[in-house]
Amino acid sequence: MTLTRDEAWQLLCDWTPSEKLRIHARAVELVMRDLGERLGEDVETFGNAGLLHDADYDQWPEDHPKRIVAWLNERGESSLAHAISAHFTRWGVSYDHLLDKALIASDEITGFCMACALVRPTRTDGLEPRSVKKKLKDKAFAAGVDRHEVTEAFRMLMAATGGTEDEHLARIITVLHLNRGELGLTAPG
Repeated sequence: MTLTRDEAWQLLCDWTPSEKLRIHARAVELVMRDLGERLGEDVETFGNAGLLHDADYDQWPEDHPKRIVAWLNERGESSLAHAISAHFTRWGVSYDHLLDKALIASDEITGFCMACALVRPTRTDGLEPRSVKKKLKDKAFAAGVDRHEVTEAFRMLMAATGGTEDEHLARIITVLHLNRGELGLTAPG
């Protein structure tokens, strides 16, 4: 039986007490769903990968992502488990499928785009790919975002799907903007 979105959300809520991490998971889910739809892939699977990729991080950071990967494998969700086990290049896991490449190309950069929006008075309104790319060059801004991961992920996704970094960034920004209320990205005032 395929894992439903409701089941994935319930697991995320059970394992992730941090509202901030849940918002990140939801943002990556939305970006992944959009990408899955654009690429003609299974939107539910793409979305669940985004939703669950950090599900075990809050409670078990030293085991991340082993617990969520094991949980998914026990339920026969091997594609999801593999994609989540590969969402950091330095873990040395192969990128065999588009789902794997899509997740790594959506995780760090989605969080980074949100950070870019949060320092702007207009948030996502008017945020452009060139602004995000400029901020990526500033190593002090959102220093926890691994620039190597972003670069490698873009390279893999572009090789698999075509398009440009700017197109990928524009799509992420649009998804965040369309969901700004839910994601806490509404401009103040």
